[in-house]
Amino acid sequence: MAEEKATKLLSDFPPVTTGSWEEVIAKDLKGADRTKKLVWRTIEGFSAEPYYRAEDMAELKHLGTLPGEFPYVRGVKSDNAWRVRQTIAVEPGEARAANRQAHDVLMKGVDSLGFVIKSKEFSATDLDTLLDGITITAIELAFSGCGVYRAAELFLDKAAAEGLDPEQVFATFAIDPLMKLSRKGSWGCAAPDGAKQFLRIKELLERAPQYKRVRLIAASGTLFHNCGASAVQELAFALAMGHEYVVRLTDLGLNVDQVAPAIKFNFSVGTSYFIEIAKLRAARMLWANIMKPYGPKRGCSSKLRAHVQTSAWNQTVYDPYVNMLRGTTEAMSAAIAGVDSIEVLPFDHAYEQPTEFSARIARNTQLLLKEESHFDQVTDPAAGSYYIEELTASIAAEAWKLFLAVEELGGYVAAFEKGFIQEQVEATANKRDQNIATRREILLGTNQYPNFTEVAPAEITADVVTRGGGKKSCHCGCKHSDREPEYRPLKPYRGAMAFEAMRLRTDRSGREPKAFMLTCGTLAMARARAQFACNFFACAGIRTVDNTFFASVADGIEAAKASGAQIVVVCAADDDYATLAPEVFAAFRDSNVIVVVAGAPACQPELEAAGISHFISVRTNVLQSLETYLAELGI
Repeated sequence: MAEEKATKLLSDFPPVTTGSWEEVIAKDLKGADRTKKLVWRTIEGFSAEPYYRAEDMAELKHLGTLPGEFPYVRGVKSDNAWRVRQTIAVEPGEARAANRQAHDVLMKGVDSLGFVIKSKEFSATDLDTLLDGITITAIELAFSGCGVYRAAELFLDKAAAEGLDPEQVFATFAIDPLMKLSRKGSWGCAAPDGAKQFLRIKELLERAPQYKRVRLIAASGTLFHNCGASAVQELAFALAMGHEYVVRLTDLGLNVDQVAPAIKFNFSVGTSYFIEIAKLRAARMLWANIMKPYGPKRGCSSKLRAHVQTSAWNQTVYDPYVNMLRGTTEAMSAAIAGVDSIEVLPFDHAYEQPTEFSARIARNTQLLLKEESHFDQVTDPAAGSYYIEELTASIAAEAWKLFLAVEELGGYVAAFEKGFIQEQVEATANKRDQNIATRREILLGTNQYPNFTEVAPAEITADVVTRGGGKKSCHCGCKHSDREPEYRPLKPYRGAMAFEAMRLRTDRSGREPKAFMLTCGTLAMARARAQFACNFFACAGIRTVDNTFFASVADGIEAAKASGAQIVVVCAADDDYATLAPEVFAAFRDSNVIVVVAGAPACQPELEAAGISHFISVRTNVLQSLETYLAELGI
């Protein structure tokens, strides 16, 4: 009965054509440019429409497939289970301490243990100590760091000696010489073209044919993300890395079924929620199509396996608890997209060794998504969404173009040595930096809505907020970081660094600059301008003195002088500025006080002619403007 009523109800509504929708939109826009008002020009290089309809899906070839079916857009398996990872640093001689920490986190919900092996002298005894009491076949083990080659060799020896069931061994080793080349700008102690490293990988792969779930190679898109790359660039260059491994290792005599299943892709997820979902879905589709011409005999050769880490680029050191929110939404994107494992970075990752509290919150973020929100109970819940399906197709198309451009240059290594990779990433990073400076891209708590009362604690140092600052040695004895790069390296940073460096300079200056809001004229506009200006100046750590309203300009000027503020911001309506702003400016003409007009009124040329030179509005470059004010204040 209910179904009959529902069917009848739906039949009462005639279909509405796209043309009809567009007529209504055109009427509401009242002649305004539809493209400028409604179409989102993404940093990925394509435009997103304000809405999509079923007819837009007609050309999407991947629709109609199920999870686990080629081209794997909907996932490489039939469920949405993922592993919760936490990474533990294994310092030289500290395997026992790392083992204790591993046991602790395993009891708290982790089922993917990451170990950063900090020494190339890592021994069989160290490995036994590290894994003491841990049931290897019950969890995933993930190794990285300077000692990852040695760890891989020792692990394979251990698995064989203990007679572990190859089908029950889940392990990944982040052996990624291409990432090292990209990060350091040289091959290090390997042959000029990395031949020594690829031969070593070949030897490892030949030792482990029976371990179908041991992945020895990493293709790290995370590096590009944390250098400011777009989602398209991260995807295209990571796929190019993966393909380079396939090409180089098959040239050494291996076949595609030996190489491709041994690759695990590492991606980061940013806060562009739907873009990140679509990126990971597109990644699987593109890798499947890249592998198809090789004619793999094993199905798993075409299946992209992905580990995802929340964004380090998006993290901030001021108002760091906002990083919890960022990590949550980013983990949600990864979970909805369907990945193999996820690691949520602790909220204090950017400026200190994570505390037990921050590590617990990071773990529990994923556990809540699983156990309370049940994100693991539905496979590819985004399927069929017109918007996400179109985003998936658009990202795939743009990433494919960029991937082909890399291949035309001779593959990843050749493209990197020619500087193509660096140029692409740096161009996007520069654009994003400009967007952050002008608030076209928002970092909450940094360039918008800062915590007015926050002062940087002692652990926030200049190195933490400086690009390239605080270079850390791996302590492995390789002295790789001491070598001059042969090629221009990629340089990870955080998007907030420029604002953070500016604010830290204020915090450490020993001074307390103040900006006084002189609110007058029309009340509603005065308050709106005051709120805008308070947020504006607080981004530089300048203390703001807000005021509800002054009945007269004279009262406001008197209060401003009494406050001792170095900056006085006139907050009023545009029509009021022609008379009010000159009066305020005249009152402070013979002082060192900086008079600022909040807004971009039509009378700005007349005000400038009267000597007023400082204006702030939504079109102002916030970073550049604040740097100027601090310079005038001698900070």
